[in-house]
Order: sequence, then C-alpha cells, then structure tokens
Amino acid sequence: MHTFVNRHIGPSEHEIKEMLRVIGIDSLDKLIDETVPASIRIKEKLHLGEALSEQQLLKHFHDIGTKNKLFKSYIGCGYYGTYTPTVILRNIMENPGWYTQYTPYQAEISQGRLEALLNFQTIVVDLTGLPVANASLLDEGTAAAEAMHVLFASRKPEKKNANKFVVSDDCFPQTIDVLRTRTEPIGVELVIGDAGNQDFLDDDKIFGLLLQYPAVSGEIKNYSELIEKAHSKGINCIMAADILALALLASPGELGADIAVGSTQRFGVPMGYGGPHAAYFACRDEFKRVMPGRVIGVSVDRTGNRALRMALQTREQHIRREKATSNICTAQVLLAIMVGMFGVYHGPVGIKTIAERTHNLTAKLNNGLKQLGFLQVNKLFFDTLKIDAGSRQKLDVIKKKFESVEINLRYFDDKYIGISIDETTTDDNIEELLKIFGELSGKKTGVVVSGPSGGNGVGFPEALKRKSAFMTHPVFNVNHSETEMLRYMK
Repeated sequence: MHTFVNRHIGPSEHEIKEMLRVIGIDSLDKLIDETVPASIRIKEKLHLGEALSEQQLLKHFHDIGTKNKLFKSYIGCGYYGTYTPTVILRNIMENPGWYTQYTPYQAEISQGRLEALLNFQTIVVDLTGLPVANASLLDEGTAAAEAMHVLFASRKPEKKNANKFVVSDDCFPQTIDVLRTRTEPIGVELVIGDAGNQDFLDDDKIFGLLLQYPAVSGEIKNYSELIEKAHSKGINCIMAADILALALLASPGELGADIAVGSTQRFGVPMGYGGPHAAYFACRDEFKRVMPGRVIGVSVDRTGNRALRMALQTREQHIRREKATSNICTAQVLLAIMVGMFGVYHGPVGIKTIAERTHNLTAKLNNGLKQLGFLQVNKLFFDTLKIDAGSRQKLDVIKKKFESVEINLRYFDDKYIGISIDETTTDDNIEELLKIFGELSGKKTGVVVSGPSGGNGVGFPEALKRKSAFMTHPVFNVNHSETEMLRYMK
C-alpha cells in the first residue's frame, strides 16, 4: 500500500533532489541547519511512530471521531443548524471543480464562478438594504474588525483625532475578542458599553459604533433613533445582522446603518466542528473604494455581450501592492458560492418561509415556558430566548438536567439561559424542551399555540417589520426543483 505521505504531501523524491541540486544543498537536514536558528529548534526527536497508509489514517481519524458526543445544540451565538440541500452538497461542496478554486482573476475562464459570487452579493445587497457588497470575508468577527478599520481610515477632517470605537456589550463575545486584537495595533481605543445609554455619543473622540441585530441575548432593538443621533455627531454606524432574520426584519440600510456585516452560515453552510464561515460585508456607496474583499461586477465583452469580472481591482495586491485593501482579509469563496446557490434553490419565498417557521417555533417555545412559570426576558425576539433561572444554583440544576439528555443550551451571567432555534428545529424538539422544563418546574403545559401571540403574522412592531422586497432577480425565482438546480450549477 502507498503511504499517505507519498500521495498527499509535497514533491516527489526526484523533485526534492533536483531542488536541492539547484540551491546547492546536499540534503533537507542541511537545508534546515542553514535556515532555522538552532536556538528555536527542539533538540529531542519527535516520537511520531511509523508512517500510516491512507486507509490506516482514515480509520485512525474515524476512531478518534467516534469519541465525540453529538448533543443537540441550541447555543446559537452566531452558529446555527441548517440544511444543506443535497444537490448543493454533492455538486458544489463535494465537487473539485468548485472546491479547489481561488479568486477568479481570469474572467474569461471564470464566468460560472463569477456569476455564483454575484448571486451571493445580490442576496447580501437585497437583505441588508445597502448598495454595495463584496464576495465574502473570513467570518463575522473579522468582518466587524474590517468595518471598524474602514471607518477609522475614512474619518472626516473634523474627526481626524477621533480614536475611540464603541461596541455594544450585546455583541457576540467572539466578535468583541477579535476587535480587541485588531484595534490595539492601529491605536484605536475599544469602548464596550450599553448601546441603550446614548450619553457616550457626546464624546468627540468616537468615530464609530457597532451594534448587534438581534443582540446576542436575542433581544431585537430599534436602533434607528440611536443611529440618527450618532450621525448628527459625525459617528458612523455598523450593524452586525443575522441574515436569516433580515428576511422578516427591517434592513440595516432602512435603519440608517453605514455598514452591515454578519455571517451567512445559516444559508446552507454546515457548522462542522466550528471554524470560520463566509461573512458578508455591505456598505454605503461612499465606502466602496476602501471596503475590503473582492467585488464582482457586471460589464460587457468586446462583442457587446454581458460579461462578469472582478471590479474595483485598483484595490488589489497585483496593482496597489502593500497599499491594497484586499490583502488584509480572506474570502470564503466556496462557502459564499454555497450560500448563493442556497438562495437560488429556495428563492425569496423559501427563505422567508424558513425565517417565519424558525420565529414561530421560537414563539411556541416562549408560550410554553410562560405556562410553566419560567421568566423569559426578551420582549422582542427572532429565534433566541433569554430565560432568567433566578440564581446560579438553579442554573446548575437546569444545566445538569439538560446535559443528562444530551442537549446543550447556552448558560451565561450566572443565572441566564439562552435557547436559539434554527432551520433544523422541529415541533417535536420544542415539545421535548418543554417536557424537560416541565419536569424541572413540576408543572405541565397545556396545548401550546405555535406562532406569535395573536396569530397575526410576524410578532414585530410595524417599525421593525420588513416591508421591502428582496431577491427579486429572475435567477432566484426559476430554479427550485432538484433537476433545475443541477442543470443551473452544471
């Protein structure tokens, strides 16, 4: 059997010898001796064991993998269950014609990939209500950091000495951690506070503000007044928004945001075991030349036919070198394409249906918890409830009970429980959760009505309901069957 190393790692023995000959070195050991300082090299030998064949290695990985315990997760916090349509899983994610790609610089051979990324951008522009979007970034945390950097680099003359960036304490903790890392080297002071307290806007050292929509707690707040006041003080605003929630909620653009960022993971991208997921970045027109990432644009070829290309290439490394804005970010092209295809497959009606079903199941859970006597804190929510357990002791009892039946909830601030519902949640899952909470409370629920109280559609006030259409382009309204999708992707 061939060893794994022969098939998968680096050059052949012949190629290694040829490269060593060209650089005038006898062996790889000699090359390491001459290039890696002795002071940072380990002295003892590595105990790696014998090389494994590919089949042995796969079995070894499988044996390790079986030690994982697959609990049902309702943690949320930016990561949610989703169904990847099989036609996309098989023909995009598992297809080397798609998954080995890089940035499509050569437009003449990349029209298919360019269209797939243009679909992604169109979804983002429509849902965020902002006119320009890129073709993805690494993840939500780094997208927020890039947005902060854009605002810092774009300060108006009257704000040239402003160096404070305010982050709502209701943002995802991983986003705040990334911002802590990214603000320090450029001399930006990170201020973490309550976005409900607008007194901080009087500080003329503040140039930008980041808000989470819905908040990490699940609460939905109308930020339009806050954003308007911030603008009057010369402060630009970023909204980190849940892309599925935007199918039902007023868009960041409609609320006045200058930049919107977020993860697109819940549009058909599996969670796996963590790791980054394609982020989106959309902004007002004035920021398009300093926004990070790559932008796909529509043009015409020399015969006058529609053609796609990389737009705004003046920001790219091959033109601007070290001054490029695209070399400080990483795109997630494969995952962005999956998101774009998810949009093509479901269309606006399908996306809205998934969002409404997720919200209605959350409302059903909320109604049941009320019957059981639990205090649910969020007045307005999309998919996440915040339950006050009352004390750390009661929280620990609840946590122990749910872990015993292999269910993960979110536990925070010593007394709160977070439960996030997603596309994969079923009525049976809600009944299971309510049954366990019933055992904990010693009560039983009656018939729990699915959907918002009153049954009059989405349970949001008029000012926060989405009224604008999205994904109206024909590409999102044609290919909804398995065979149509297969032919479109091919």
